[in-house]
Amino acid sequence: MNGRTCDIAIAGGGLAGGLIALALAQARPDLSVRLIEGGDALGGNHRWSWFASDLSEAGRTLLHPFRKTLWDQGNEVVFPGHRRQLSTSYHSLSSDDFAAALERELPSGTVLLNRQISALDAAGVTLANGERITARAVIDARGFAPSAHLQGGWQVFMGRHLRTHAPHGLTRPIIMDASVEQLGGYRFVYVLPLGAHELLVEDTYYQDSPLLDRGALSARIDLYCRQHGWDGTILGFETGVLPVITSGNVARYLAQNTVPGVALAGARGLFSHPLTSYTLPFAVETALAITADADLPGEQLAAKLAARTRAHWAATGFYRLLGSMLFGAALPHKRAKIFERFYRLPQGLVERFYAGTSTMSDKVRVLIGRPPVALHRALGALFSKRPAHNQSEAL
Repeated sequence: MNGRTCDIAIAGGGLAGGLIALALAQARPDLSVRLIEGGDALGGNHRWSWFASDLSEAGRTLLHPFRKTLWDQGNEVVFPGHRRQLSTSYHSLSSDDFAAALERELPSGTVLLNRQISALDAAGVTLANGERITARAVIDARGFAPSAHLQGGWQVFMGRHLRTHAPHGLTRPIIMDASVEQLGGYRFVYVLPLGAHELLVEDTYYQDSPLLDRGALSARIDLYCRQHGWDGTILGFETGVLPVITSGNVARYLAQNTVPGVALAGARGLFSHPLTSYTLPFAVETALAITADADLPGEQLAAKLAARTRAHWAATGFYRLLGSMLFGAALPHKRAKIFERFYRLPQGLVERFYAGTSTMSDKVRVLIGRPPVALHRALGALFSKRPAHNQSEAL
């Protein structure tokens, strides 16, 4: 390593950074890696979920070490005028299980917790305490970077982990329950039966601002649980404010957020689904791609990841188009009708949509037929400008 601390330094121990470190440990144990996290645990306080159809065989192999919850009886969606069960298997991973597996699977000395980063450059990472970690390649996976060069709306949610006093009776996830009161934006409740007596109940909104009112969302979860007869002990909660990107200038975003010679990964590299905000399938594929190019000098790895960002941006333009119509054309209280119509389409189309691999015929099928929004509003939305994603969560 020519006196360097490590071969590859990864800034950020969230989903993207952790999966990169794991992929390197599995495929290239000869390389020395440092996974640098400012918090006291990897993964933060999150839960990541995905459909079985989202991952390749290589992706499933990468995730094998993690303890996951699996529902092989499919999943459900609920709307005021439509209820449907889909047979696609669903998987979920908690941040606690994510962290435990990485601590077990990564070589000793790889994980560095409670290390605040003050600066990155092509040759290494400088910590707030003055410590310097030098590397052949540096990857920045510290999460989404707010930017005036990206526009759209927001997905805002609060999740509650509940242990019920009596068996709750659910056998499969409810991916969307949009039969709830809409309250000024597309609202749905997401429910995961984690055990016979355990539930994750998450109140989610597609809205025009990053406002997250914890008190209001908590009260609405209380009401939803009472309506379903779920009473018990609160084990924990999580909140999130995720960008739903509908337009932007990817070149200017990269110029704003790239340190020369440093690669961008995860949400910072815009590797997410623009409409659903799903990140895990894209984090998996990016980790595998980095492993395949792990011998490159840092500057070349950074250039390849930037090219991958641009290619992903081009490939996901259809979903940004749909996002523009969702936020710009549909009246907030009528946005649920867009999703209700979508969930009447063939299951294979739905699976490819979530995986970000929609075919041309899928795209035509989504757009044709009786539109759920007025045509003039849909056309107007394509030429309107959404708020910039340079805002922070408002409490």
